[in-house]
Amino acid sequence: MRDGGPNVIPASAAGDFPASLAQLRSGEVTLAALLEQVEEALAQRDSAVRSVLPEEGRFERLRGQAAALVERFPDPQDRPPLFGALVGVKDIIQVDGLMTRAGSRLPSAELQGEQASSVRDLIAAGALILGKTVTTEFACFAPGPTRNPHSLTHTPGGSSSGSAAAVAAGLCSLALGTQTIGSVGRPAAYCGITGFKPSQDRISRDGVIAVAPSLDQVGIFAPSVAVMEPAAAVLCAGWRSRIEEVSPPRLAIPVGPYLERAGEEARSCLEAARRRIEAAGYAVHEVEEFEAFSAIEKDHFLLFEGEMARAHQRWWPRLEERYRPRTLELLRRGSEIGDDRLDEARAGCARLRRGLLARMEAERIDLWLTPATTGAAPQGLDSTGDPVMSLPWTQAGLPALTLPAGVDGAGMPLGIRLAGRYGADEELLGWGRAIEQALSVGEAAG
Repeated sequence: MRDGGPNVIPASAAGDFPASLAQLRSGEVTLAALLEQVEEALAQRDSAVRSVLPEEGRFERLRGQAAALVERFPDPQDRPPLFGALVGVKDIIQVDGLMTRAGSRLPSAELQGEQASSVRDLIAAGALILGKTVTTEFACFAPGPTRNPHSLTHTPGGSSSGSAAAVAAGLCSLALGTQTIGSVGRPAAYCGITGFKPSQDRISRDGVIAVAPSLDQVGIFAPSVAVMEPAAAVLCAGWRSRIEEVSPPRLAIPVGPYLERAGEEARSCLEAARRRIEAAGYAVHEVEEFEAFSAIEKDHFLLFEGEMARAHQRWWPRLEERYRPRTLELLRRGSEIGDDRLDEARAGCARLRRGLLARMEAERIDLWLTPATTGAAPQGLDSTGDPVMSLPWTQAGLPALTLPAGVDGAGMPLGIRLAGRYGADEELLGWGRAIEQALSVGEAAG
C-alpha cells in the first residue's frame, strides 16, 4: 500500500488482519478482542473504502455468535480449522439472516433464497460471517461504490469488488467471491492480495444468484496462500489433505495473442517474477498458445450474455426500469443469441479444456504462468478494469491462483497468475505457497 496522502486509507495493508487463524484457535487472541479491533477498523476504514454493506446490529450479532462458538469449542485442541475467522460474502451469495441485494435496485424479496452450502461449510468450520460485501450489479459490469484501499481514486476491480477490498483493508481474513470472466483474479491483483478460483464446480454454486451457469465459479480471497489453504480445504469437494510429494513444477508462459493483451507494465512484472521464480530453482519456458484467442474471447462473451439473459428472464421483462442501463444492454444482446449458438459455445469450453490439458501433458507443463491482469487498477470508478487475462482459465474451468508480484510506476499493485490442471487444486496451492515465498524473497533481495 502506498504511504501517505488523502486518498490512501491509513494503518492497513494486505495481510494486516488483527489475528492469524492459529492465534484464534489457540486463544492467544480472543474473539472478543478480535471483534473489538475489527469494529474499530470497520468504522475507521470502510467509510472510505465502502466494501462491506451496512448491517444494523452487526457486532451484537457477531459477539453472540462468537460466544456460542467459544462455548461449543472451549478446548483449543478441539477447535475447527477456521475457528473465529471473519469472512466477507459477496452479495450474490445467500446467507441466512442477511439480505441479498446483488448490487441492484430490484425488490429485495425477488432475490432471497436458501443459504449457500459454501457459507454453511465455512460456519461449520468455525468461521464468523462479517457481512455481505459489495458487488457490481448482478456481478456484471456496472460498478458499485467500493474503492481500492491502495488508492481511493482507483477501482478495486469487479465484480467481487467488496470482497477483495475488505481483505486488502484488513477487515476480514477471508472473503467469498465469484468469477464468470475475471471477478476473482482481477480484484485480487488490483488490491494486492491472493485470489483462488478452483477447478470448475469444485466449490458448490448452490445459493448463488447465477450470472452464466456454464462459466460461473465460486472463489476465495485471502491475504496469503497460507490463509487460503485451510479455507480451500473446507470449501472444495473431496479435498485431499495429504498429497503425495511431487517434483518442483515446470512452468510455461503462453506467448502469442493472449499474452500480447497485457500491457507493458504487466509484462515487465511477469518477467521480473519469472526471474525470481527461476532463481528459486524452478524451470520456466515459453510455448505458443491461444493462437485463436480472439475466437475464444468472442465465444466467452457470447455465452456470458446469452446465459445471463436466460437467468434473468424471470425478472427483467417485468422489472426493466430497475436495471442499470449497462446491464440492461447486456441482457438485450443476450436475448438475441440463439440456443444453437449457445450450445456451440458450451462445447467450445470443453474443447478448450481438453486442448490445454493435452498441451500440458505433451509439454510436461505443471503450471501456466501469466500476468493476472492487463495492468494495475485503472484510475477512476466508472469501470472495473479489463478481465481478459482471466478469461481462458475461467472458460476452461482450470484452477487459477493470483499472487501479488510487484507494483507499477505509481505504486499500485500488480499480480501474476498460476493456472494448473483441472482437479489438481491441492497441488496448485501447494506449489503456489512455495512460489509466493520465492516472489517475496526475491522482492526483498531486489
